Amino acid sequence: MRQALPILILFLLSYISLIGQEKGYVLIPGGDYQLGDTMSLDNPKRTVHIDPFWIAQYELTNAEFEKFVQATGYHTLAERYHNAMVFEPGLAEFRWLQDSTAYWRFPNGVSRGGIVDKMDHPVTCISFKDVLAYCAWADCRLPSFEEWEVAARAGSDGRYFEGMNKENIGQYANIWHSRDHLKADYSDGYMYTSPVGAFKPNPWGLYDVFGNVFEFCSGKLNRDGERYVAHARGGSWWCSRNSCSAFNTVYIGSVSPNASFSNLGFRIVKKAFTPKDKGF
Repeated sequence: MRQALPILILFLLSYISLIGQEKGYVLIPGGDYQLGDTMSLDNPKRTVHIDPFWIAQYELTNAEFEKFVQATGYHTLAERYHNAMVFEPGLAEFRWLQDSTAYWRFPNGVSRGGIVDKMDHPVTCISFKDVLAYCAWADCRLPSFEEWEVAARAGSDGRYFEGMNKENIGQYANIWHSRDHLKADYSDGYMYTSPVGAFKPNPWGLYDVFGNVFEFCSGKLNRDGERYVAHARGGSWWCSRNSCSAFNTVYIGSVSPNASFSNLGFRIVKKAFTPKDKGF
């Protein structure tokens, strides 16, 4: 009986993991994890304890966000204030355009096309406040800084998950491969976003943790002070080795909670970890 017990536990854990995969979530084990980097002020090297949680395999798509809009009639900040920031080739590094026509259905502005044939791409041109509204409706939440990093590292204690590095990142992430942004870069098949899951997953089954879109997370940095600041992680399709280079597990980006960019999206976490979620 004693020998059978560990086998039973392993079976149950495997079954729970499978249930999470089928639901579009990955179960992240609880425990102590090494996070951060000795060279980072925002994210110093440290050990943190994480409770188990379910995180979405994919970034939230246009199709999923559309369900929220249809159910609630919600209007994003970009629709209300016409202040979304978009990109087009030819701009100098770190320069973006304010486009009054841009919002989640036209994340690069009306003149650059909409999402009719991109419903499986991550939703963008949404603000942090829009994301919180979605989470309240869908009864989910954003990952914390620490949760996102544990999930992204997938058991590694470095800047990348095992098997990925700067040289082969193109297999795992939709990023900008050209030296600058003066000309369009379609070298990986996409200039802007790609469909979620178009590249290889990390060892724990999460797709697009690096590249495609920055992912909003919950948390506060010391440098925020008393300011209300939103943060996002993982880099985006715009990030290259020469500009931004945020596609790693250390960097934490900052943006106004009211800002909407065409390279900002999110990934959700189940709000509660209950026996029902485990399939029992």
